[in-house]
Amino acid sequence: MQGIGVTFRDIGGRLPIDCQGEGKMRFFGLKTCDTCRKALKELRAAGHDPQVIDIRADGIGADDRATILAAFGAAALNTRSTTWRALSEAERARDPADLLVDHPTLMKRPVIEAEGTWHQGWTPAVKAVLLG
Repeated sequence: MQGIGVTFRDIGGRLPIDCQGEGKMRFFGLKTCDTCRKALKELRAAGHDPQVIDIRADGIGADDRATILAAFGAAALNTRSTTWRALSEAERARDPADLLVDHPTLMKRPVIEAEGTWHQGWTPAVKAVLLG
């Protein structure tokens, strides 16, 4: 399937995007997120040295946000988070891109870009791809 100049591939039930990246790994997460800390520890133990973007402190750039939403759609939002539960029904009905601008911590984490392919979460399928 083609879309916005990127190629979609099905890996582990997800739709990461092959963005023809530079081969560098980027890690979008929160320093206070247990899953993000675990994923980062395992990635580093496997010899990776990802650029870490703390979405609370650093935010999510417009291009990255658009790519994440193109890859994962509404699944990019963590609808089980306390931030989501605190939103009114009217706020929840807003466009996911606008929600991520106002509440970057709503993003389901971690999101990892590795060699141009985007992955979401720290599932066994993501681990298999990134840790070998």
